[in-house]
Amino acid sequence: MPLRSRFVILILFAWIVFSFAGCSPDGQQDDEKEPHFLLGKSRVQAMDYQGAIEAFEDSLDVNPHSAAAHFELAWLYDEKESDPAAAIYHYRQYLKYNPNASNADVVRQRITSCKQQLAADVLPLPSAPAAQQQLEKLAEQNRQLQDEVNKWRAWYATQTTKTNSIPEPLPKTAVIPDNPPAVPQNNSTETPTTPRRAENPTPAATHSKTHAVLAGETASAICRKFGVKLSALQSANPGVNLSKIRVGQVLNLP
Repeated sequence: MPLRSRFVILILFAWIVFSFAGCSPDGQQDDEKEPHFLLGKSRVQAMDYQGAIEAFEDSLDVNPHSAAAHFELAWLYDEKESDPAAAIYHYRQYLKYNPNASNADVVRQRITSCKQQLAADVLPLPSAPAAQQQLEKLAEQNRQLQDEVNKWRAWYATQTTKTNSIPEPLPKTAVIPDNPPAVPQNNSTETPTTPRRAENPTPAATHSKTHAVLAGETASAICRKFGVKLSALQSANPGVNLSKIRVGQVLNLP
């Protein structure tokens, strides 16, 4: 075989080997030497995760088929940026351009986990049994509150009835003496003596009649009710401000 033919065959063989090396998983080493990729790795070491994402995105602009750049972006979005949708996309691209990756099973598990997280964020609805339990709990709380309201209503009605049922003192129409005179017989010629009201009653008899103020009553209304003057009522209750009487307050009646 001529020397020239051997040289051509050798060149073709070297080109084939080089091509297969670039397409194999080991060919990712060339992707990892890309300047933007190296910059992203250095930023990860410095914990500048946002800057690392930008560097790896630039690396994909240079080589869109870089499985290594897709993997770096996937785990950054997964663990550092909490963006499950972006993480799923780059994980899938990584498996697409590196189908024989040794960590393929782990990557698929991470894809499933990101899907679950995405579903929980988008549709946080309770299950049917949980919703039913929540409704039953709310119904029970509503029933308890209604019972409390009914108890307070009954108590208020009782207090109102007690207030309105305070008996009013009967008006005093006559002063009966302790020892009334004996009534004479029919055959007596003496004229029966009519008991007379004491002209100067003692102070004890003057303030023996009282009245408990009812709801809505005023001093003027009490005077009209018992036929007394406002000045007399004031004299019978020295020290009391008749314009500010309160329910249940006991007043002396003249």
